[in-house]
Amino acid sequence: MAGKEFKERIRQALNNASLRGALGRFADSYIVSREQVYAGRDFAALRERIAAIKADAAGRYEELADRFTRAVEARGGKVFRAHDAAAAREYIYRVAKEHGVTDIVKSKSFASEEIHLNEFLQERGITPHETDLAEWILQLMPGERPSHMVMPAIHLPKEEVARVFSRYLGQPVEPDIKNLVRLARRELRKKFLTAGMGISGANIAVAETGTIVICTNEGNARLATTVPPVHVAIVGYEKLVPELKDIVPILEALPRSGTAQPITSYVTMITGPVPAWRDDGEGIKELHVVLLDNGRTRMAADPVFKEALQCIRCASCTNVCPVFQLVSGQVYGYIYNGGIGSILTAFFNSLEDAAEPQSLCIGCRRCAEVCPAKINIPDLVLKLRERVVTKQGLSSGYRIALHGVVARPKLMHTLLRAAARLQGPVTHGRPLIRHLPLFFSSLTEGRSLPAIARVPLRDRVKDLERPLSRPRLRVAFYSGCVIDFVYPEIGEAVYKVLGREGVQVVFPQEQACCGAPAAYAGDRETAVKLAKQNIAALEGTGAGVIVTACPTCAVALKKDFPELLAGDPAWEARARIVAAKVKDFTELVHELTRDRQGSSGQPLKESGQALKVTYHDSCHFKRHLGLDRVAREVLKGRPGLELVEMQESDRCCGFGGSYSIKYPEISRPILERKLKNIAASGAELVAVDCPGCVLQLRGGLDQMGGTVQVKHTAEILAAAQD
Repeated sequence: MAGKEFKERIRQALNNASLRGALGRFADSYIVSREQVYAGRDFAALRERIAAIKADAAGRYEELADRFTRAVEARGGKVFRAHDAAAAREYIYRVAKEHGVTDIVKSKSFASEEIHLNEFLQERGITPHETDLAEWILQLMPGERPSHMVMPAIHLPKEEVARVFSRYLGQPVEPDIKNLVRLARRELRKKFLTAGMGISGANIAVAETGTIVICTNEGNARLATTVPPVHVAIVGYEKLVPELKDIVPILEALPRSGTAQPITSYVTMITGPVPAWRDDGEGIKELHVVLLDNGRTRMAADPVFKEALQCIRCASCTNVCPVFQLVSGQVYGYIYNGGIGSILTAFFNSLEDAAEPQSLCIGCRRCAEVCPAKINIPDLVLKLRERVVTKQGLSSGYRIALHGVVARPKLMHTLLRAAARLQGPVTHGRPLIRHLPLFFSSLTEGRSLPAIARVPLRDRVKDLERPLSRPRLRVAFYSGCVIDFVYPEIGEAVYKVLGREGVQVVFPQEQACCGAPAAYAGDRETAVKLAKQNIAALEGTGAGVIVTACPTCAVALKKDFPELLAGDPAWEARARIVAAKVKDFTELVHELTRDRQGSSGQPLKESGQALKVTYHDSCHFKRHLGLDRVAREVLKGRPGLELVEMQESDRCCGFGGSYSIKYPEISRPILERKLKNIAASGAELVAVDCPGCVLQLRGGLDQMGGTVQVKHTAEILAAAQD
């Protein structure tokens, strides 16, 4: 579990209404603006180009660094290759001392923050002045941290900024934005004119020409890089690209993905030192480029995490992250935040430093959907989690639950049956648990929990498996644990719908948990063990198709099993054969009925009026399986049903498997937002294709009261056929 300090940061962020409001408002407008600014452009093709350029560069950093160095030095600049943060700091300090520099102006630079340059210089009598407006505000607030990679002070209202300026200037300042900007410009202009050195970062560094490219929306970067007689650019190796033409797709995507702009206000390209005005006349400005490694070449050599170096630092992943919008970047604790930030932290800092930040990822996959560099951030987070567990081990709770119970199906099933018999004191005879006692109480705050079924699906199938004389298809039903032991009625609906389509359904009794809880906890050992058990169980059915009504299970069977068993000569081929047979239930129904949608069935309301149904896109169902349109087509084909879209239908409901148990304080507000959207849709029924989402939404709606129901698509289809 997360440490006390980390949990306290989460608590403070969740209680900061100003921060949550600012991030929420920005995120809402960003999604609309981003869609507009990419209109008419082939985003898929653009991200393929960026990914190819950056992946190629990551495979030959040393070669590109050599070319870049030669190009810069040929134009009179100097390049220092810094192996780590200490080397970079020392070099910059040495240059400053050689020139008698006492004051430095800095343009926004994550690389400078990464090496903790400000503190280092201040301890040695040199004063760095941040000149990006947001960074300067934060610098005037000791102990305050950036809350966003692109907009560091987005969490501060103008009233707070006015108070900060009042303290700094020693006089009252009104909270008027235009006036605040005017004051900042006045104060910072003095720094530019007196500083002996300017420090910047870079968005791109071109090996072919030695050009560094800087994208900003304020004029401070141009002033910092041109007015002082010495310019130091701190450039991470991952900013290197081979040729000048390679900057084009990055410049096309960076502002669109970062702030939903077609282009930033300033795009500055610096190729070598430029003439500069000095007291004794015109002279040549000094240009120093610090090429920063600090874990980057180690990352590039890692076949799993090399992909993360494709990041162009646009922050679009955090802009759409439902967790980030609640807790902000301040919670992550290090320079780089969000899912991608936890991965970078593992290499630029340490694996230990990334252990808690990575746990915040709920796995909704929105970040992978919008990343312009095509980085599969959620999968990399899971790989990072594996490494954390390998080094630090599982917590005692997870170890007992996964190794002791989940990895032993017979024991797990026995315990679930016992719990079904003993749950009376908390269910009070109802299908939902509204309150849990003592330290379990947080699990039922804002969401009721389902009771365990008295009779699991595996005990009911003997009455459901009726032999068909000439079956159209023979399928093995992989139910998953939630359908088997919590919602067996969903399984019964699967049997009913497929049976009426002439499909013979069989239930392999030896099936176990799909391993997703273990995989998402970083427990690869248990996930591998369960993959083998399930493959053997499914092979024994002889079925041509394996159907599941749980998208998480579908992803485990189709994607995770082959990856977990890759390289195992005894199991890899078997895993791939099983994976090729897997279909989601709704996907299979669509294939079986697409030629006669809407031709039969009964109305879902006794009055004969259409039942208003809204659809919630489960994260795995849409973003892993890509079946969101298929589900809607199937539902629209049912008589007596009117499909109405809710706002943010594809936004996570906050379940995330064990995430809602580990971080109920984060899961709860995510669910609340979803419930508001459901209510606003005017729907009488919510259709979903994930039993986990059924659990979350039913529980949330139960606590709210009202009459809106939640059903799995299989249940809706089965009812329409009665």
